[in-house]
Amino acid sequence: MNKELKSKLLPISLAVLVVILDQITKILVMKNIPLYTIGAQFFGDFLRIIHVANTGVAFSVGATWSDTLRRLLFSLIPLIVIGIVVGIYFKNNTWTKVQRWAIMGIVGGGLGNLIDRFFRAEGVVDFIDVKFYGLFGLERWPTFNVADAAVVVCGIMLIVSFIITYIKESKEQKSQESENK
Repeated sequence: MNKELKSKLLPISLAVLVVILDQITKILVMKNIPLYTIGAQFFGDFLRIIHVANTGVAFSVGATWSDTLRRLLFSLIPLIVIGIVVGIYFKNNTWTKVQRWAIMGIVGGGLGNLIDRFFRAEGVVDFIDVKFYGLFGLERWPTFNVADAAVVVCGIMLIVSFIITYIKESKEQKSQESENK
């Protein structure tokens, strides 16, 4: 296997790991914690493991929409987007290692939640509940899961890496321009 292909295939292991961890934790929560109850608390009530079902997306947006509209907007469109991202992922040869790993972490998180949307009628299983101390008007951050955490952490990594790459390329371009003068 050539080095370029290996550099593209290896980060897929992160996507697979995120999907596996996401689904295992959701199964454990569904099996051990009744829906809409707290299963455990840590550090007082700072971190709670609870079992909720989210038929919407982030912050429960769309939870009250019709089933058909939710399926279209929250299942089919994300599936198409993930397909496009994976296609671009394999065609692009300019992304850094960090960017490739971050993209696959996001893909894994997206797939983890899509599995719920396609196979769990009650919606996406969320279970991590963190106290937010009134910041942004929220006493608690909206409940999330492993897939959500992977999307957010890897999304931040991706944005930071793009900024760093942009700054580095700008400095190199300025350096080349001053050498050419």
